Amino acid sequence: MGNFVPNIFLFSVYLIGLLVYLGNAEPFEDKKALLEFVQKLPPFKPLNWNVNSSICTSWNGVICSEDRSQIIAIRLPGFGFNGTIPANTISKIKGLQKLSLRSNNIIGPLPDFAVWKNLSVVNLSNNRFIGEIPLSLSNLSHLVYLNLANNSLSGEIPDISLPLLKQLNLANNNLQGVVPVSFQRFPKSAFVGNNVSIGALSPVTLPCSKHCSKSEKHGRIGGTVMLGIIVVGSFLCLAAFIVFIFVLCSKKKNGDVFVGKLEKGGKMSPEKVVSRNQDANNKLFFFEGCNYAFDLEDLLRASAEVLGKGTFGAAYKAVLEDATTVVVKRLKEVAVGKKDFERHMDIVGSLKHENVVELKAYYYSKDEKLVVYDYFSQGSISALLHGKRGEDRVALDWNTRIKLALGAARGLAHIHSKNGGKLVHGNVKSSNIFLNTKQYGCVSDLGLATIMSSVVQPISRASGYRAPEVTDTRKATQPSDVYSFGVVLLELLTGKSPIHTTRGDEIVHLVRWVHSVVREEWTAEVFDLELMRCPNIEEEMVEMLQIAMSCATRMPDQRPMMSEIVKMIENVRQLDIENRPTSENQAESAAQHQISQPESPPPTQEGGDL
Repeated sequence: MGNFVPNIFLFSVYLIGLLVYLGNAEPFEDKKALLEFVQKLPPFKPLNWNVNSSICTSWNGVICSEDRSQIIAIRLPGFGFNGTIPANTISKIKGLQKLSLRSNNIIGPLPDFAVWKNLSVVNLSNNRFIGEIPLSLSNLSHLVYLNLANNSLSGEIPDISLPLLKQLNLANNNLQGVVPVSFQRFPKSAFVGNNVSIGALSPVTLPCSKHCSKSEKHGRIGGTVMLGIIVVGSFLCLAAFIVFIFVLCSKKKNGDVFVGKLEKGGKMSPEKVVSRNQDANNKLFFFEGCNYAFDLEDLLRASAEVLGKGTFGAAYKAVLEDATTVVVKRLKEVAVGKKDFERHMDIVGSLKHENVVELKAYYYSKDEKLVVYDYFSQGSISALLHGKRGEDRVALDWNTRIKLALGAARGLAHIHSKNGGKLVHGNVKSSNIFLNTKQYGCVSDLGLATIMSSVVQPISRASGYRAPEVTDTRKATQPSDVYSFGVVLLELLTGKSPIHTTRGDEIVHLVRWVHSVVREEWTAEVFDLELMRCPNIEEEMVEMLQIAMSCATRMPDQRPMMSEIVKMIENVRQLDIENRPTSENQAESAAQHQISQPESPPPTQEGGDL
């Protein structure tokens, strides 16, 4: 009896642990069903679905419930599925709430929707589905969005009740007959490209009394038809005139639809952004190795907010339906054609380095040019230095500033080594250098300068980074990148913007001001007051100041190369080597191996990593 209570306690702990484990376990049966789905209908674009990886945290296009007990969303647009949906695969996923297999090459009849009771979003558009729209749709009492456009569906549209349905698109199929009353609340655009008519607009023959003569019948019908033609004709003329005036008035606004939608934090409507003037065949192009599972329509429907308006366009933070967050830059004044644009993007997109923000995708059409990057949640140097002020501000310490500078220098050095040593960044500034997950600087906006129209900047913060010899932004050079990087270093050291105004509204150029202060031997006045509180860093700050001034010297041929600057910054303080390129790590390891001798132990490191 004495052991009975402890045994009950241990059993209770075991039972609770088992329940917690089961609660956190992944949906094994759903995972198995998805693996069978791609095994029987393999996609052209590879998926990162691995039987050993977590389906809820790692698999692209799959979203699980919060407790990971079931899959609630499958979104696989444009993955190149070619064939029919295999039976007893995704139909086994009973908890599905969102299903998008848009823009593939799926053939055969639509799936039986009776198996999914909780579906709220269905998008099977832009495939090759055939047959009739199944009556099983009536079981989807939670359905809010249904898109079956651009398929080969036939037959009549079933009269089914979907009370929660807010958006419907059945356009461009082979549907016939009259649109049922239950769907007549949707706009005509939902049914265009089919041989259907809206009930209220169906042809109507006017009744005639049985006492009418044959000639009277014909006369009465003819007069009615004639009156109808006059009324309809007048209406069409008036409508055409209104449309003409609207087009004239809105032509100027069309270019800002994208920005207007975003600045309000709303949706980016593809019907408006990808306008009738654009080539419908243009698609979002992803670079090799990119695992994002969205396309242009997803991107343009994403909720978004403005991050800033820079030299080459506005940048937006876009959050997609599956919670993927990316940065979209809408380029303005692109000066090259499509082939040159794509060729240049291929060069930029192929560049991979942990201190360069990777270009994930781009879009090119006559009216829109977009580039897509990963989102860096910790912000840029500019935001960290000049963003939040007041009591809640977290000071940017010296160690972080060195790592930001070192990471950015490594990224720029790598850029300058590519394309035969001819690649140029062209727009180095603090708002284009972000803090990565290892707390090092990471350079963004690579290579846009050379494809944009020349920008004549007024006296502004952005113009303060430009080397004095650069009069055309398209003709930036590696030495001009070095100058701009030197300005960023001065910004990190002083905490001041490259061009700023004093309380007396006097415009101050940071480079000139630093040179004047140093010339008067008041060097201590240069440094940010937040840094002066840090002990034992004066010598390191002076060394970094010398590096910055050598970069920002007026004569281009007197500036060091970025590869040399990397070594200079590394010599200021021995930071950890985790962020160095693999080749550098190997070289250092080899050097240390040669220095170490068996008969003498290696010297003790006192400082350690920061």
